[in-house]
Amino acid sequence: MHVGLFFGSFNPIHIGHLAIANYMLEFSDMEQIWFVVSPHNPFKTKTSLLPEADRLHLVNLAIDGHPRYKASSIEFKMPKPSYTIDTLVRLSEKYPQHCFSLIMGADNLNVFHKWKNCDAIVAGYHRYIYPRPDSAGQTTQPENATVVNAPLMDISSSFIRASIAQGKELPFFMPEKVYQYVKEMHFYESVK
Repeated sequence: MHVGLFFGSFNPIHIGHLAIANYMLEFSDMEQIWFVVSPHNPFKTKTSLLPEADRLHLVNLAIDGHPRYKASSIEFKMPKPSYTIDTLVRLSEKYPQHCFSLIMGADNLNVFHKWKNCDAIVAGYHRYIYPRPDSAGQTTQPENATVVNAPLMDISSSFIRASIAQGKELPFFMPEKVYQYVKEMHFYESVK
C-alpha cells in the first residue's frame, strides 16, 4: 500500500491540513494518509505546544469516520527532538509491506539541506511538495519529488492559537469536533 506521511505538530490540526491531505489522497496514487504527530519539531520552539496526547486526540477527532486517514503516534516513543529520517526508517521497518512517501510544504525546501540525513530521505523516499504562501517563486524541481498543484492554503496553527487567545471565535477553521474540544478544554486561551 502507498502511504503518504504528513508530519506536523498539528497544534491544532485545521482545515488547511485536512484539505492538503484530501488533495494528496485524491490527486496522487496514495492509498492512505497518515498524520504523524511530532512531539517536538527541531526547527520550532515549544512555546504554546499542547501535550502530544492532546494533539493526537485532536487529529483523531478530525479524521474520525474517514478510514483512509490515520493518526500516528510513532514519534512519541522515539528520542526527542524527532527527526524525519529516523521516523521514516522506523516506519519502513515496522511496515515493510507499505511504500511510504513524504508530504511536505514547499517552505521546507529552503531548509531541507539542514534536515538530518536529507540525502537519505531523497534517495529512499519520494516527496510530494505542496505550495505554501511563503514559498512563492519556487521554480526548481527537487530531486525524487513531485511538486503538486494543490490549492494554496494560507491558514496556520499559529494564527488560530493567537486568535483564540484574543477571544476570537473560529468555528470554521477546524473540524467541528476539534473546535468543540478546543473550546471545552480551553486550549490556547492563554497563549501569548
